[in-house]
Amino acid sequence: MTANGYRDYFKVLGVERGADADAIKRSFRKLARQYHPDVNPGDKSAEARFKEISEAYEVLSDPDKRRRYEQFGQYWSQAGAGGGMGGMDVDFGRYGNFDDFINDLLGRFGASGGAAGAPGGFGFGSGFPAGFGGSGFGSGGFAGPGGRAAAVNLDAEANLSLGISDAFRGCERTLAVNDERVQVRIPAGVRQGSRLRLKGKGNLQPGTGRRGDLYLNLQIQSHPVWKLDGDQLRSELPLSLDELALGGEVRVATPDGEASVQVPPGMTLGRSLRLKGKGWPLKDGRGDLLLTPVLRLPETLSEEERQLLQQLRSARSADPRAGWMEAARL
Repeated sequence: MTANGYRDYFKVLGVERGADADAIKRSFRKLARQYHPDVNPGDKSAEARFKEISEAYEVLSDPDKRRRYEQFGQYWSQAGAGGGMGGMDVDFGRYGNFDDFINDLLGRFGASGGAAGAPGGFGFGSGFPAGFGGSGFGSGGFAGPGGRAAAVNLDAEANLSLGISDAFRGCERTLAVNDERVQVRIPAGVRQGSRLRLKGKGNLQPGTGRRGDLYLNLQIQSHPVWKLDGDQLRSELPLSLDELALGGEVRVATPDGEASVQVPPGMTLGRSLRLKGKGWPLKDGRGDLLLTPVLRLPETLSEEERQLLQQLRSARSADPRAGWMEAARL
């Protein structure tokens, strides 16, 4: 800070005056990590430096505030020599320092907090609420007009995609969250849309050390065989013509391995075989597994199969379309 109270925010962040938004963000993230109160507990000078860095970033990261800051900086220099602001009479003597001047003109402490970081895009500095104050931090939020605390949402959300096997059995994942690696335990039996809360792993409020929570929205990938329907796990069960017609014991796949099921004779397509306790993990056990038979004809027939089917056609006693033709007329 100069003798007249003016802070050169570009120098505070160690960037050139023509630095772009990415360069400003990179510099802020580096300095914020270095001077954050959590990294320097009890160090008042580091805390003051962190607040100064946050204040500089607040102004320079906002295109409109940056433009006005650069303009006001020019007028401040002229005011020291008795100049004015573009024809407006401004009494600089009533401001104790440049902070008061900027606060009054930009209405910085009247800014309200924004939303937390977007799904999938959180990270250190990426989800800061819009308009956070530099020296107006308070334990309950940012200072608003008249000293009132404006509510700040520091929570963040992200989507996490899981294979159905990981969702069924549970798993552990290591995530990069706000420049740290976090081990996350996914419990067995989570479903599409389940939400996990990681306490204290959300966005950081500069100057206070407060952090929100991170919410993980779980998305289960589709599977070529299994489909989760509420508490029940479903699958089609391919059966041959003779298995459907004659019934019998067939071997089937389950999430726990192979099992045997009894297919009743004349099994109707569309009905399901239920295997109790073989489905999706629940809080009090396992749901049911439902297998829906579908007719699977071979792509090619052997000569013997063809002759047998010809005999079946000749010997068939019932018309499968009996009654259907009449009912279908419009």
